[in-house]
Amino acid sequence: MSDPARRVVVTGMGAVTPLGNDVASTWDGLVTGRSGIRTIESFDPSRLTSRVAGEVVGFDASGVLDRKDLRRTDRYIQFGLVATRQALDQADLPGRLEGELAERTGVILGTGLGGVLTLFENVVTYTERGPDRIGPFMIPMGIPNIGAGQIAITFGPLGPNFTTVSACATGGHAIGEAFETIRRSDADVMLAGGSESGFHEALVGGFCAMKALSTRNDDPPGASRPFDRGRDGFVIAEGVALLVLEELDHARRRGAEPLAEIVGYGATADASHITLPAPGGIGAVRAARRALEKAGLEPGDVDHVNAHATSTPEGDRAELQAIRTIFGDHAERLAITANKSMTGHTLGAAGAIEAVATIMTMRTGCVPPTINLDDPDEAAAGLDLTRGKAQSRSVRIALSNSFGFGGQNAALLFRRWDE
Repeated sequence: MSDPARRVVVTGMGAVTPLGNDVASTWDGLVTGRSGIRTIESFDPSRLTSRVAGEVVGFDASGVLDRKDLRRTDRYIQFGLVATRQALDQADLPGRLEGELAERTGVILGTGLGGVLTLFENVVTYTERGPDRIGPFMIPMGIPNIGAGQIAITFGPLGPNFTTVSACATGGHAIGEAFETIRRSDADVMLAGGSESGFHEALVGGFCAMKALSTRNDDPPGASRPFDRGRDGFVIAEGVALLVLEELDHARRRGAEPLAEIVGYGATADASHITLPAPGGIGAVRAARRALEKAGLEPGDVDHVNAHATSTPEGDRAELQAIRTIFGDHAERLAITANKSMTGHTLGAAGAIEAVATIMTMRTGCVPPTINLDDPDEAAAGLDLTRGKAQSRSVRIALSNSFGFGGQNAALLFRRWDE
């Protein structure tokens, strides 16, 4: 049973995104309004209707894996290991956890697709050369839970270890469930976040077949445009973010500096449609209200919303409606931002990357802009979407939204660390 007296703080963060290979470079890109979207380079996209993406460039996992293990580890797992190392370093935790610390530390690394690149490559091998040519590491590189397992193998945590898989709500669910794991005393420390890497012609082609992706191929930096009337779909992207969550007294005893406090988490289902949000974004409304209830807060206490805002016509509109329903007249006093205008949509990693951005917003007093917002949707009238340029803003309480195909919703509430 959850114990509200067990407060949960963030003591470390790591990230690899289309804007940079750590938190600092990613944050710099967000604040300056720099787009990480470009024409796909990892394969020839000429046969696709959508040929733009948020690809990670200059990534190097050799600091956590040797040459042999690099070949045996899917890219999404490599992302997770690198971000974990960054987060542990910031939290001033050892490179290998031992004893009671290891036993009281768990891992939840979410992913929407798992090792899909490995699976596709082996299917091609099977088709062209037969089943006896399938690689022996196809399964351990491909199944979604191995990322969390590899973090434990590499860094030593022995506590609860599993994977959340809820499409674009994955990262939010991973952090929220880690928060609850600490609150019910099943762990004192949790390594939680989301990782995704799925750039393969077949996968991108599947999203194209759904008509879910932007086809603004002649203007990659302008393709992801949340809340803009000209939006025509999301831009697929890859990346990872991982947080070290820690019970407050545990962090204090070892002299760790809290970066922020997680105070609320809500998870709901739309039970409505496999891809479209429920009318009026009512599932998102219920998730946020549950998070507020757990936190003991009122809607008027919230200063900032990091929106899910994928740049799809129906999704963005439903989220705007949900914000108005949740906050009423207070909605027009919120600072709202859409990070995906710069990162693209990192699917299972999105909620975790946006949690990092939310924490950085509170710590720096700077709200990143929503770029490409040339002609705001009429549903946004009167709302402050941080259009085009970062804002200086004191943010004490912030809401981060994550919504996934299948109608799965996660809401995280963070409080600035002031003590």
